[in-house]
Amino acid sequence: MPDVLISGAGGFIGKALTTALRLNNFSITELTREKGDIAEPATWEAVPAHQLVFHLAARTFVPDSWSNPTAFIHTNTIGTLQALEYCRKHGASLIYISSYLYGNPTSLPISESAPILTPNPYALSKKNAEDLCLFYHQCYNVNVTIIRPFNLYGEGQKNSFLIPQLIEQALVEHRFHVKDLSPKRDYLHLDDFIRALVATTQLNGLHIINLGSGKSYSVEEIIQTICRIEGENIPLLNDNIRRQNEIMDTVADIRLAKKLLDWEPLISLESGLQRMLQYYHNQLSLKKTTH
Repeated sequence: MPDVLISGAGGFIGKALTTALRLNNFSITELTREKGDIAEPATWEAVPAHQLVFHLAARTFVPDSWSNPTAFIHTNTIGTLQALEYCRKHGASLIYISSYLYGNPTSLPISESAPILTPNPYALSKKNAEDLCLFYHQCYNVNVTIIRPFNLYGEGQKNSFLIPQLIEQALVEHRFHVKDLSPKRDYLHLDDFIRALVATTQLNGLHIINLGSGKSYSVEEIIQTICRIEGENIPLLNDNIRRQNEIMDTVADIRLAKKLLDWEPLISLESGLQRMLQYYHNQLSLKKTTH
């Protein structure tokens, strides 16, 4: 098994990936925020040679990218450039975790060849990083796999994301308050995502791969599922306010992932929500016993 370097190892995805790779007998070095700025060459120069790099470290909260685009370009684009330089110098392969970059799609499901759109500085920073990945593959022969995840969710995710936010509303506030019930997204549970990432370690060359469930669910359907699992009709306040330039539906075409990785999602949205609700119930119980 190759030695693996994981940038962003302390994050939501990074922690789970580190655990999964160790269970598969990979030797792991964790590159976390405490070890330096990933956009600075010195941070990477302090790390010994590895055969494979998972580059996860990034700024991800889209609203912040409007007020501070420089920080997003610095971390997401220049940080990826430094990861690629590390790979070039050491002959390592790179697995780059990109983002959903398709904007408002013209048709569903969305394949990897669909047009790329950059409606915010965050998306621009990720697209720039992808362009660097392509350049380093073409000009320096660095093996690169670019992963474009759709909407990830799972236990321990920050409540700035929709699903943990709705679960917290249900269990703590005992009511839902949303702006719009209509938008639909393709949700993939973290465990399914991690299984796919582990499978990418077998790839060589250049690949761009969508990862999603291949199905989409509206905000309303998620709320209804939470109510069904909890066995109660939780009150709902809907503002009926559509966000500007809202994307109304996304569904990943995951045929390439199935073919290249011999992978398919195993966790339905309902069972994923059951797991998350149990996790948050346990967290709330722990808080009660420690106070």
